[in-house]
Amino acid sequence: MLRGIDVSSYQSTFDTEGLSFVFIKATEGRSYVNPRLTAQTKLARDGGCVVGFYHFLWPGNLTAQAEYFVSKAPEKAGDVLAVDWETTGDGTRASNSEKDRFIREVKRLRPHHRVLLYTNRNFWLNVDVTSYSGDGLWIADYVTAGKPRIQAKWRFHQYTDNPLDKDVANFTSKSALREWAAGA
Repeated sequence: MLRGIDVSSYQSTFDTEGLSFVFIKATEGRSYVNPRLTAQTKLARDGGCVVGFYHFLWPGNLTAQAEYFVSKAPEKAGDVLAVDWETTGDGTRASNSEKDRFIREVKRLRPHHRVLLYTNRNFWLNVDVTSYSGDGLWIADYVTAGKPRIQAKWRFHQYTDNPLDKDVANFTSKSALREWAAGA
């Protein structure tokens, strides 16, 4: 298992020592851009990490959200893109079909990038009816690293948020992760 983290504007800085990958929140809806996106991207790249960017999905305007996300997320070969599908701050959520359409639209807009679904165990087991996760599933389940309580094949596992979001990746080496990320 490879070690990594995911960050948002709440993390002003982070240490990349011992990490193979970093996912960075890029956008949310159609108006928010992480104000620390550029600095966090530089820090992750300087640390030699595989870099991913995620978009927090809101219901409605899926094409506009996908276009917004890809217009703001840096574009470098081997970067990974993800959609964060969960309950919004106002208690709503994108539907299954909206989640699926968003992933497909991002894949259409950035065909040479892997596109993942990030969601929590409850959504995966009780809300998702399509099991569509694009190029891979990034599952949040706060248990032992690498042992999420799901039957589905997963690529990344967020196993804690204390003191920050920590993840593992189901790859044998950093070079295997880089090859997979570049092979979209």
